[in-house]
Amino acid sequence: MKDMDSVTETAIEFEGVIKRYGDAVAVNGLSLSIRRGELVTFLGPSGCGKTTSLRLIAGLELPTEGRLLIAGRDVSRDPASERNVGMVFQSYALFPHISVLENVAYGPIIRGVKKPQARDKARTILDQIGLGGLHDRLPSELSGGQQQRVAVARAIVQQPDVILFDEPLSNVDAKLRRRVRSEIRALQQEFGLTAVYVTHDQEEALAVSDRIVVMEKGQIAQFGTPEDLYERPASAFISSFIGDANIIAGKVQSGRFIGAGLDLPVPGDAGAATLSIRPERIVLAAGGTARIDSVTYLGSRMEYAVTSGGLALLVSRPITEPRFERGDAVQLQIDQAGVTRLD
Repeated sequence: MKDMDSVTETAIEFEGVIKRYGDAVAVNGLSLSIRRGELVTFLGPSGCGKTTSLRLIAGLELPTEGRLLIAGRDVSRDPASERNVGMVFQSYALFPHISVLENVAYGPIIRGVKKPQARDKARTILDQIGLGGLHDRLPSELSGGQQQRVAVARAIVQQPDVILFDEPLSNVDAKLRRRVRSEIRALQQEFGLTAVYVTHDQEEALAVSDRIVVMEKGQIAQFGTPEDLYERPASAFISSFIGDANIIAGKVQSGRFIGAGLDLPVPGDAGAATLSIRPERIVLAAGGTARIDSVTYLGSRMEYAVTSGGLALLVSRPITEPRFERGDAVQLQIDQAGVTRLD
């Protein structure tokens, strides 16, 4: 039996959850705990099970096997209407014909709160999230970022145990995404919300999350902080999916990795080994046996395709460093902080 402190601190718990659709398994034995007040992102490629996991929390899907607990209560068989969960949809799902204030007050009203009190609660939330002067506007009169905040306010006003974000930036212009994701993160922290966020965008996940669940084929490939996943990937899949990585096969002998022209100190047992090397952790210097095959200008950085000992490597360097040209001979200096032994 769990102690009361762990129950109090755990907002959501999956216990061996399986979700099948006929013979297809969308979620396969999912077990994890999400703490109160943290933002956890489900991340992965299409079809990995991340959206199904969100729908299971919302009550829009029910587990085939296993248990799901919210705030210590088993909700595995409860419909969405019996769960204290708020949801922010991709499309915002705002009512176009009523004001911002009425949109936010709608949830409390249908739950039995009298209209004056519901509107007071809505005004308070809108003021807190910086939309105090927009109460009477229609959603169509707001920017995309403002509509996103209204959708968040509508979820917050009901004081949910959990708030769910389903690809919330998919309809926001690329130039606004950085600002809107920062606003979502700030609101989540200000209100101490437990939030579950689903996205396929790795940078977005790294920017907003306390912890990230990377899913692959319905299972957890790795669960940890953004730093854990980027700096200590558990597999080649994680290393390549979270950011860019050079995946290199070779052998470890006497504490050194030998392969494809590289000779690096690597801890662990001797034998076959696979390394992940982050492109930004490779420094280029003039001269040497490696060669620049192509150069790509990306504004804030330069990307180089480099061949070394028959091995093709991606190298990323700040724009402020001296630049190299295609065909230049270079030597590689690899920062050990960007090297992970994957096996």
